[in-house]
Amino acid sequence: MAGEHTLKRFDEELERLSATISEMGGLAESQLAQCLAALHERDTAAAEKVIADDARVDALDEAVQDQTVKLLALRQPVAVDLRVILSSIKIAAALERIADYAKNTAKRTIVLSQGTPPPAAVSGIERLGRLVRTALKDVLDAFTQGDVAKARDVWERDEEIDQVYTGLFRELLTYMMEDPRTITGCTHLLFMAKNIERAGDHVTNIAELVSFRATGHGFDEARPKGSAALYATGTAS
Repeated sequence: MAGEHTLKRFDEELERLSATISEMGGLAESQLAQCLAALHERDTAAAEKVIADDARVDALDEAVQDQTVKLLALRQPVAVDLRVILSSIKIAAALERIADYAKNTAKRTIVLSQGTPPPAAVSGIERLGRLVRTALKDVLDAFTQGDVAKARDVWERDEEIDQVYTGLFRELLTYMMEDPRTITGCTHLLFMAKNIERAGDHVTNIAELVSFRATGHGFDEARPKGSAALYATGTAS
């Protein structure tokens, strides 16, 4: 009887851990959506709210760390339970970084609101952001459902995100070369694009961790990278 009670309590603690991560994921998704909306509307108040709300994500990250430490110390989990706990730590870290990238994008939105960046380039940032936001929503669904196939689909979409980022990078460089007056605005947009692309990388990491939770391993293939052309010799011309 005591053993059944202990197991039930352990299951409840694991469920609470997953619930904390789901809440954290929802906040990270909201942060990303709001920073993109702030950019589109040139809304500095909305951008400042994204910056302020980052503390809520950090607090949930700390809660995940506390819960996992207690579970490891008191329950000494093995097999699937151990994978769930270890992956939870890494998923929380990835979500915290995604929220940080949203915060950094919001900070640059405030600065950018004082200038006149090329509208087409801003639209490119928004397109990139929509791809990453959709991927984040889908990977959070995969996490909740334990759906490895859906996680793999998100993982494979990273190549498209990288390709859009590469095209945007080159477009921004072209604007700066053709019109020096755009250099300041386009430089901020370059950093924004990189922030969003890196958020996409963390989404892909979460997809691999969803697979690890369920199967004990990630995806065997090397991750396709659509941005490789940026670093290839002779592509800067």
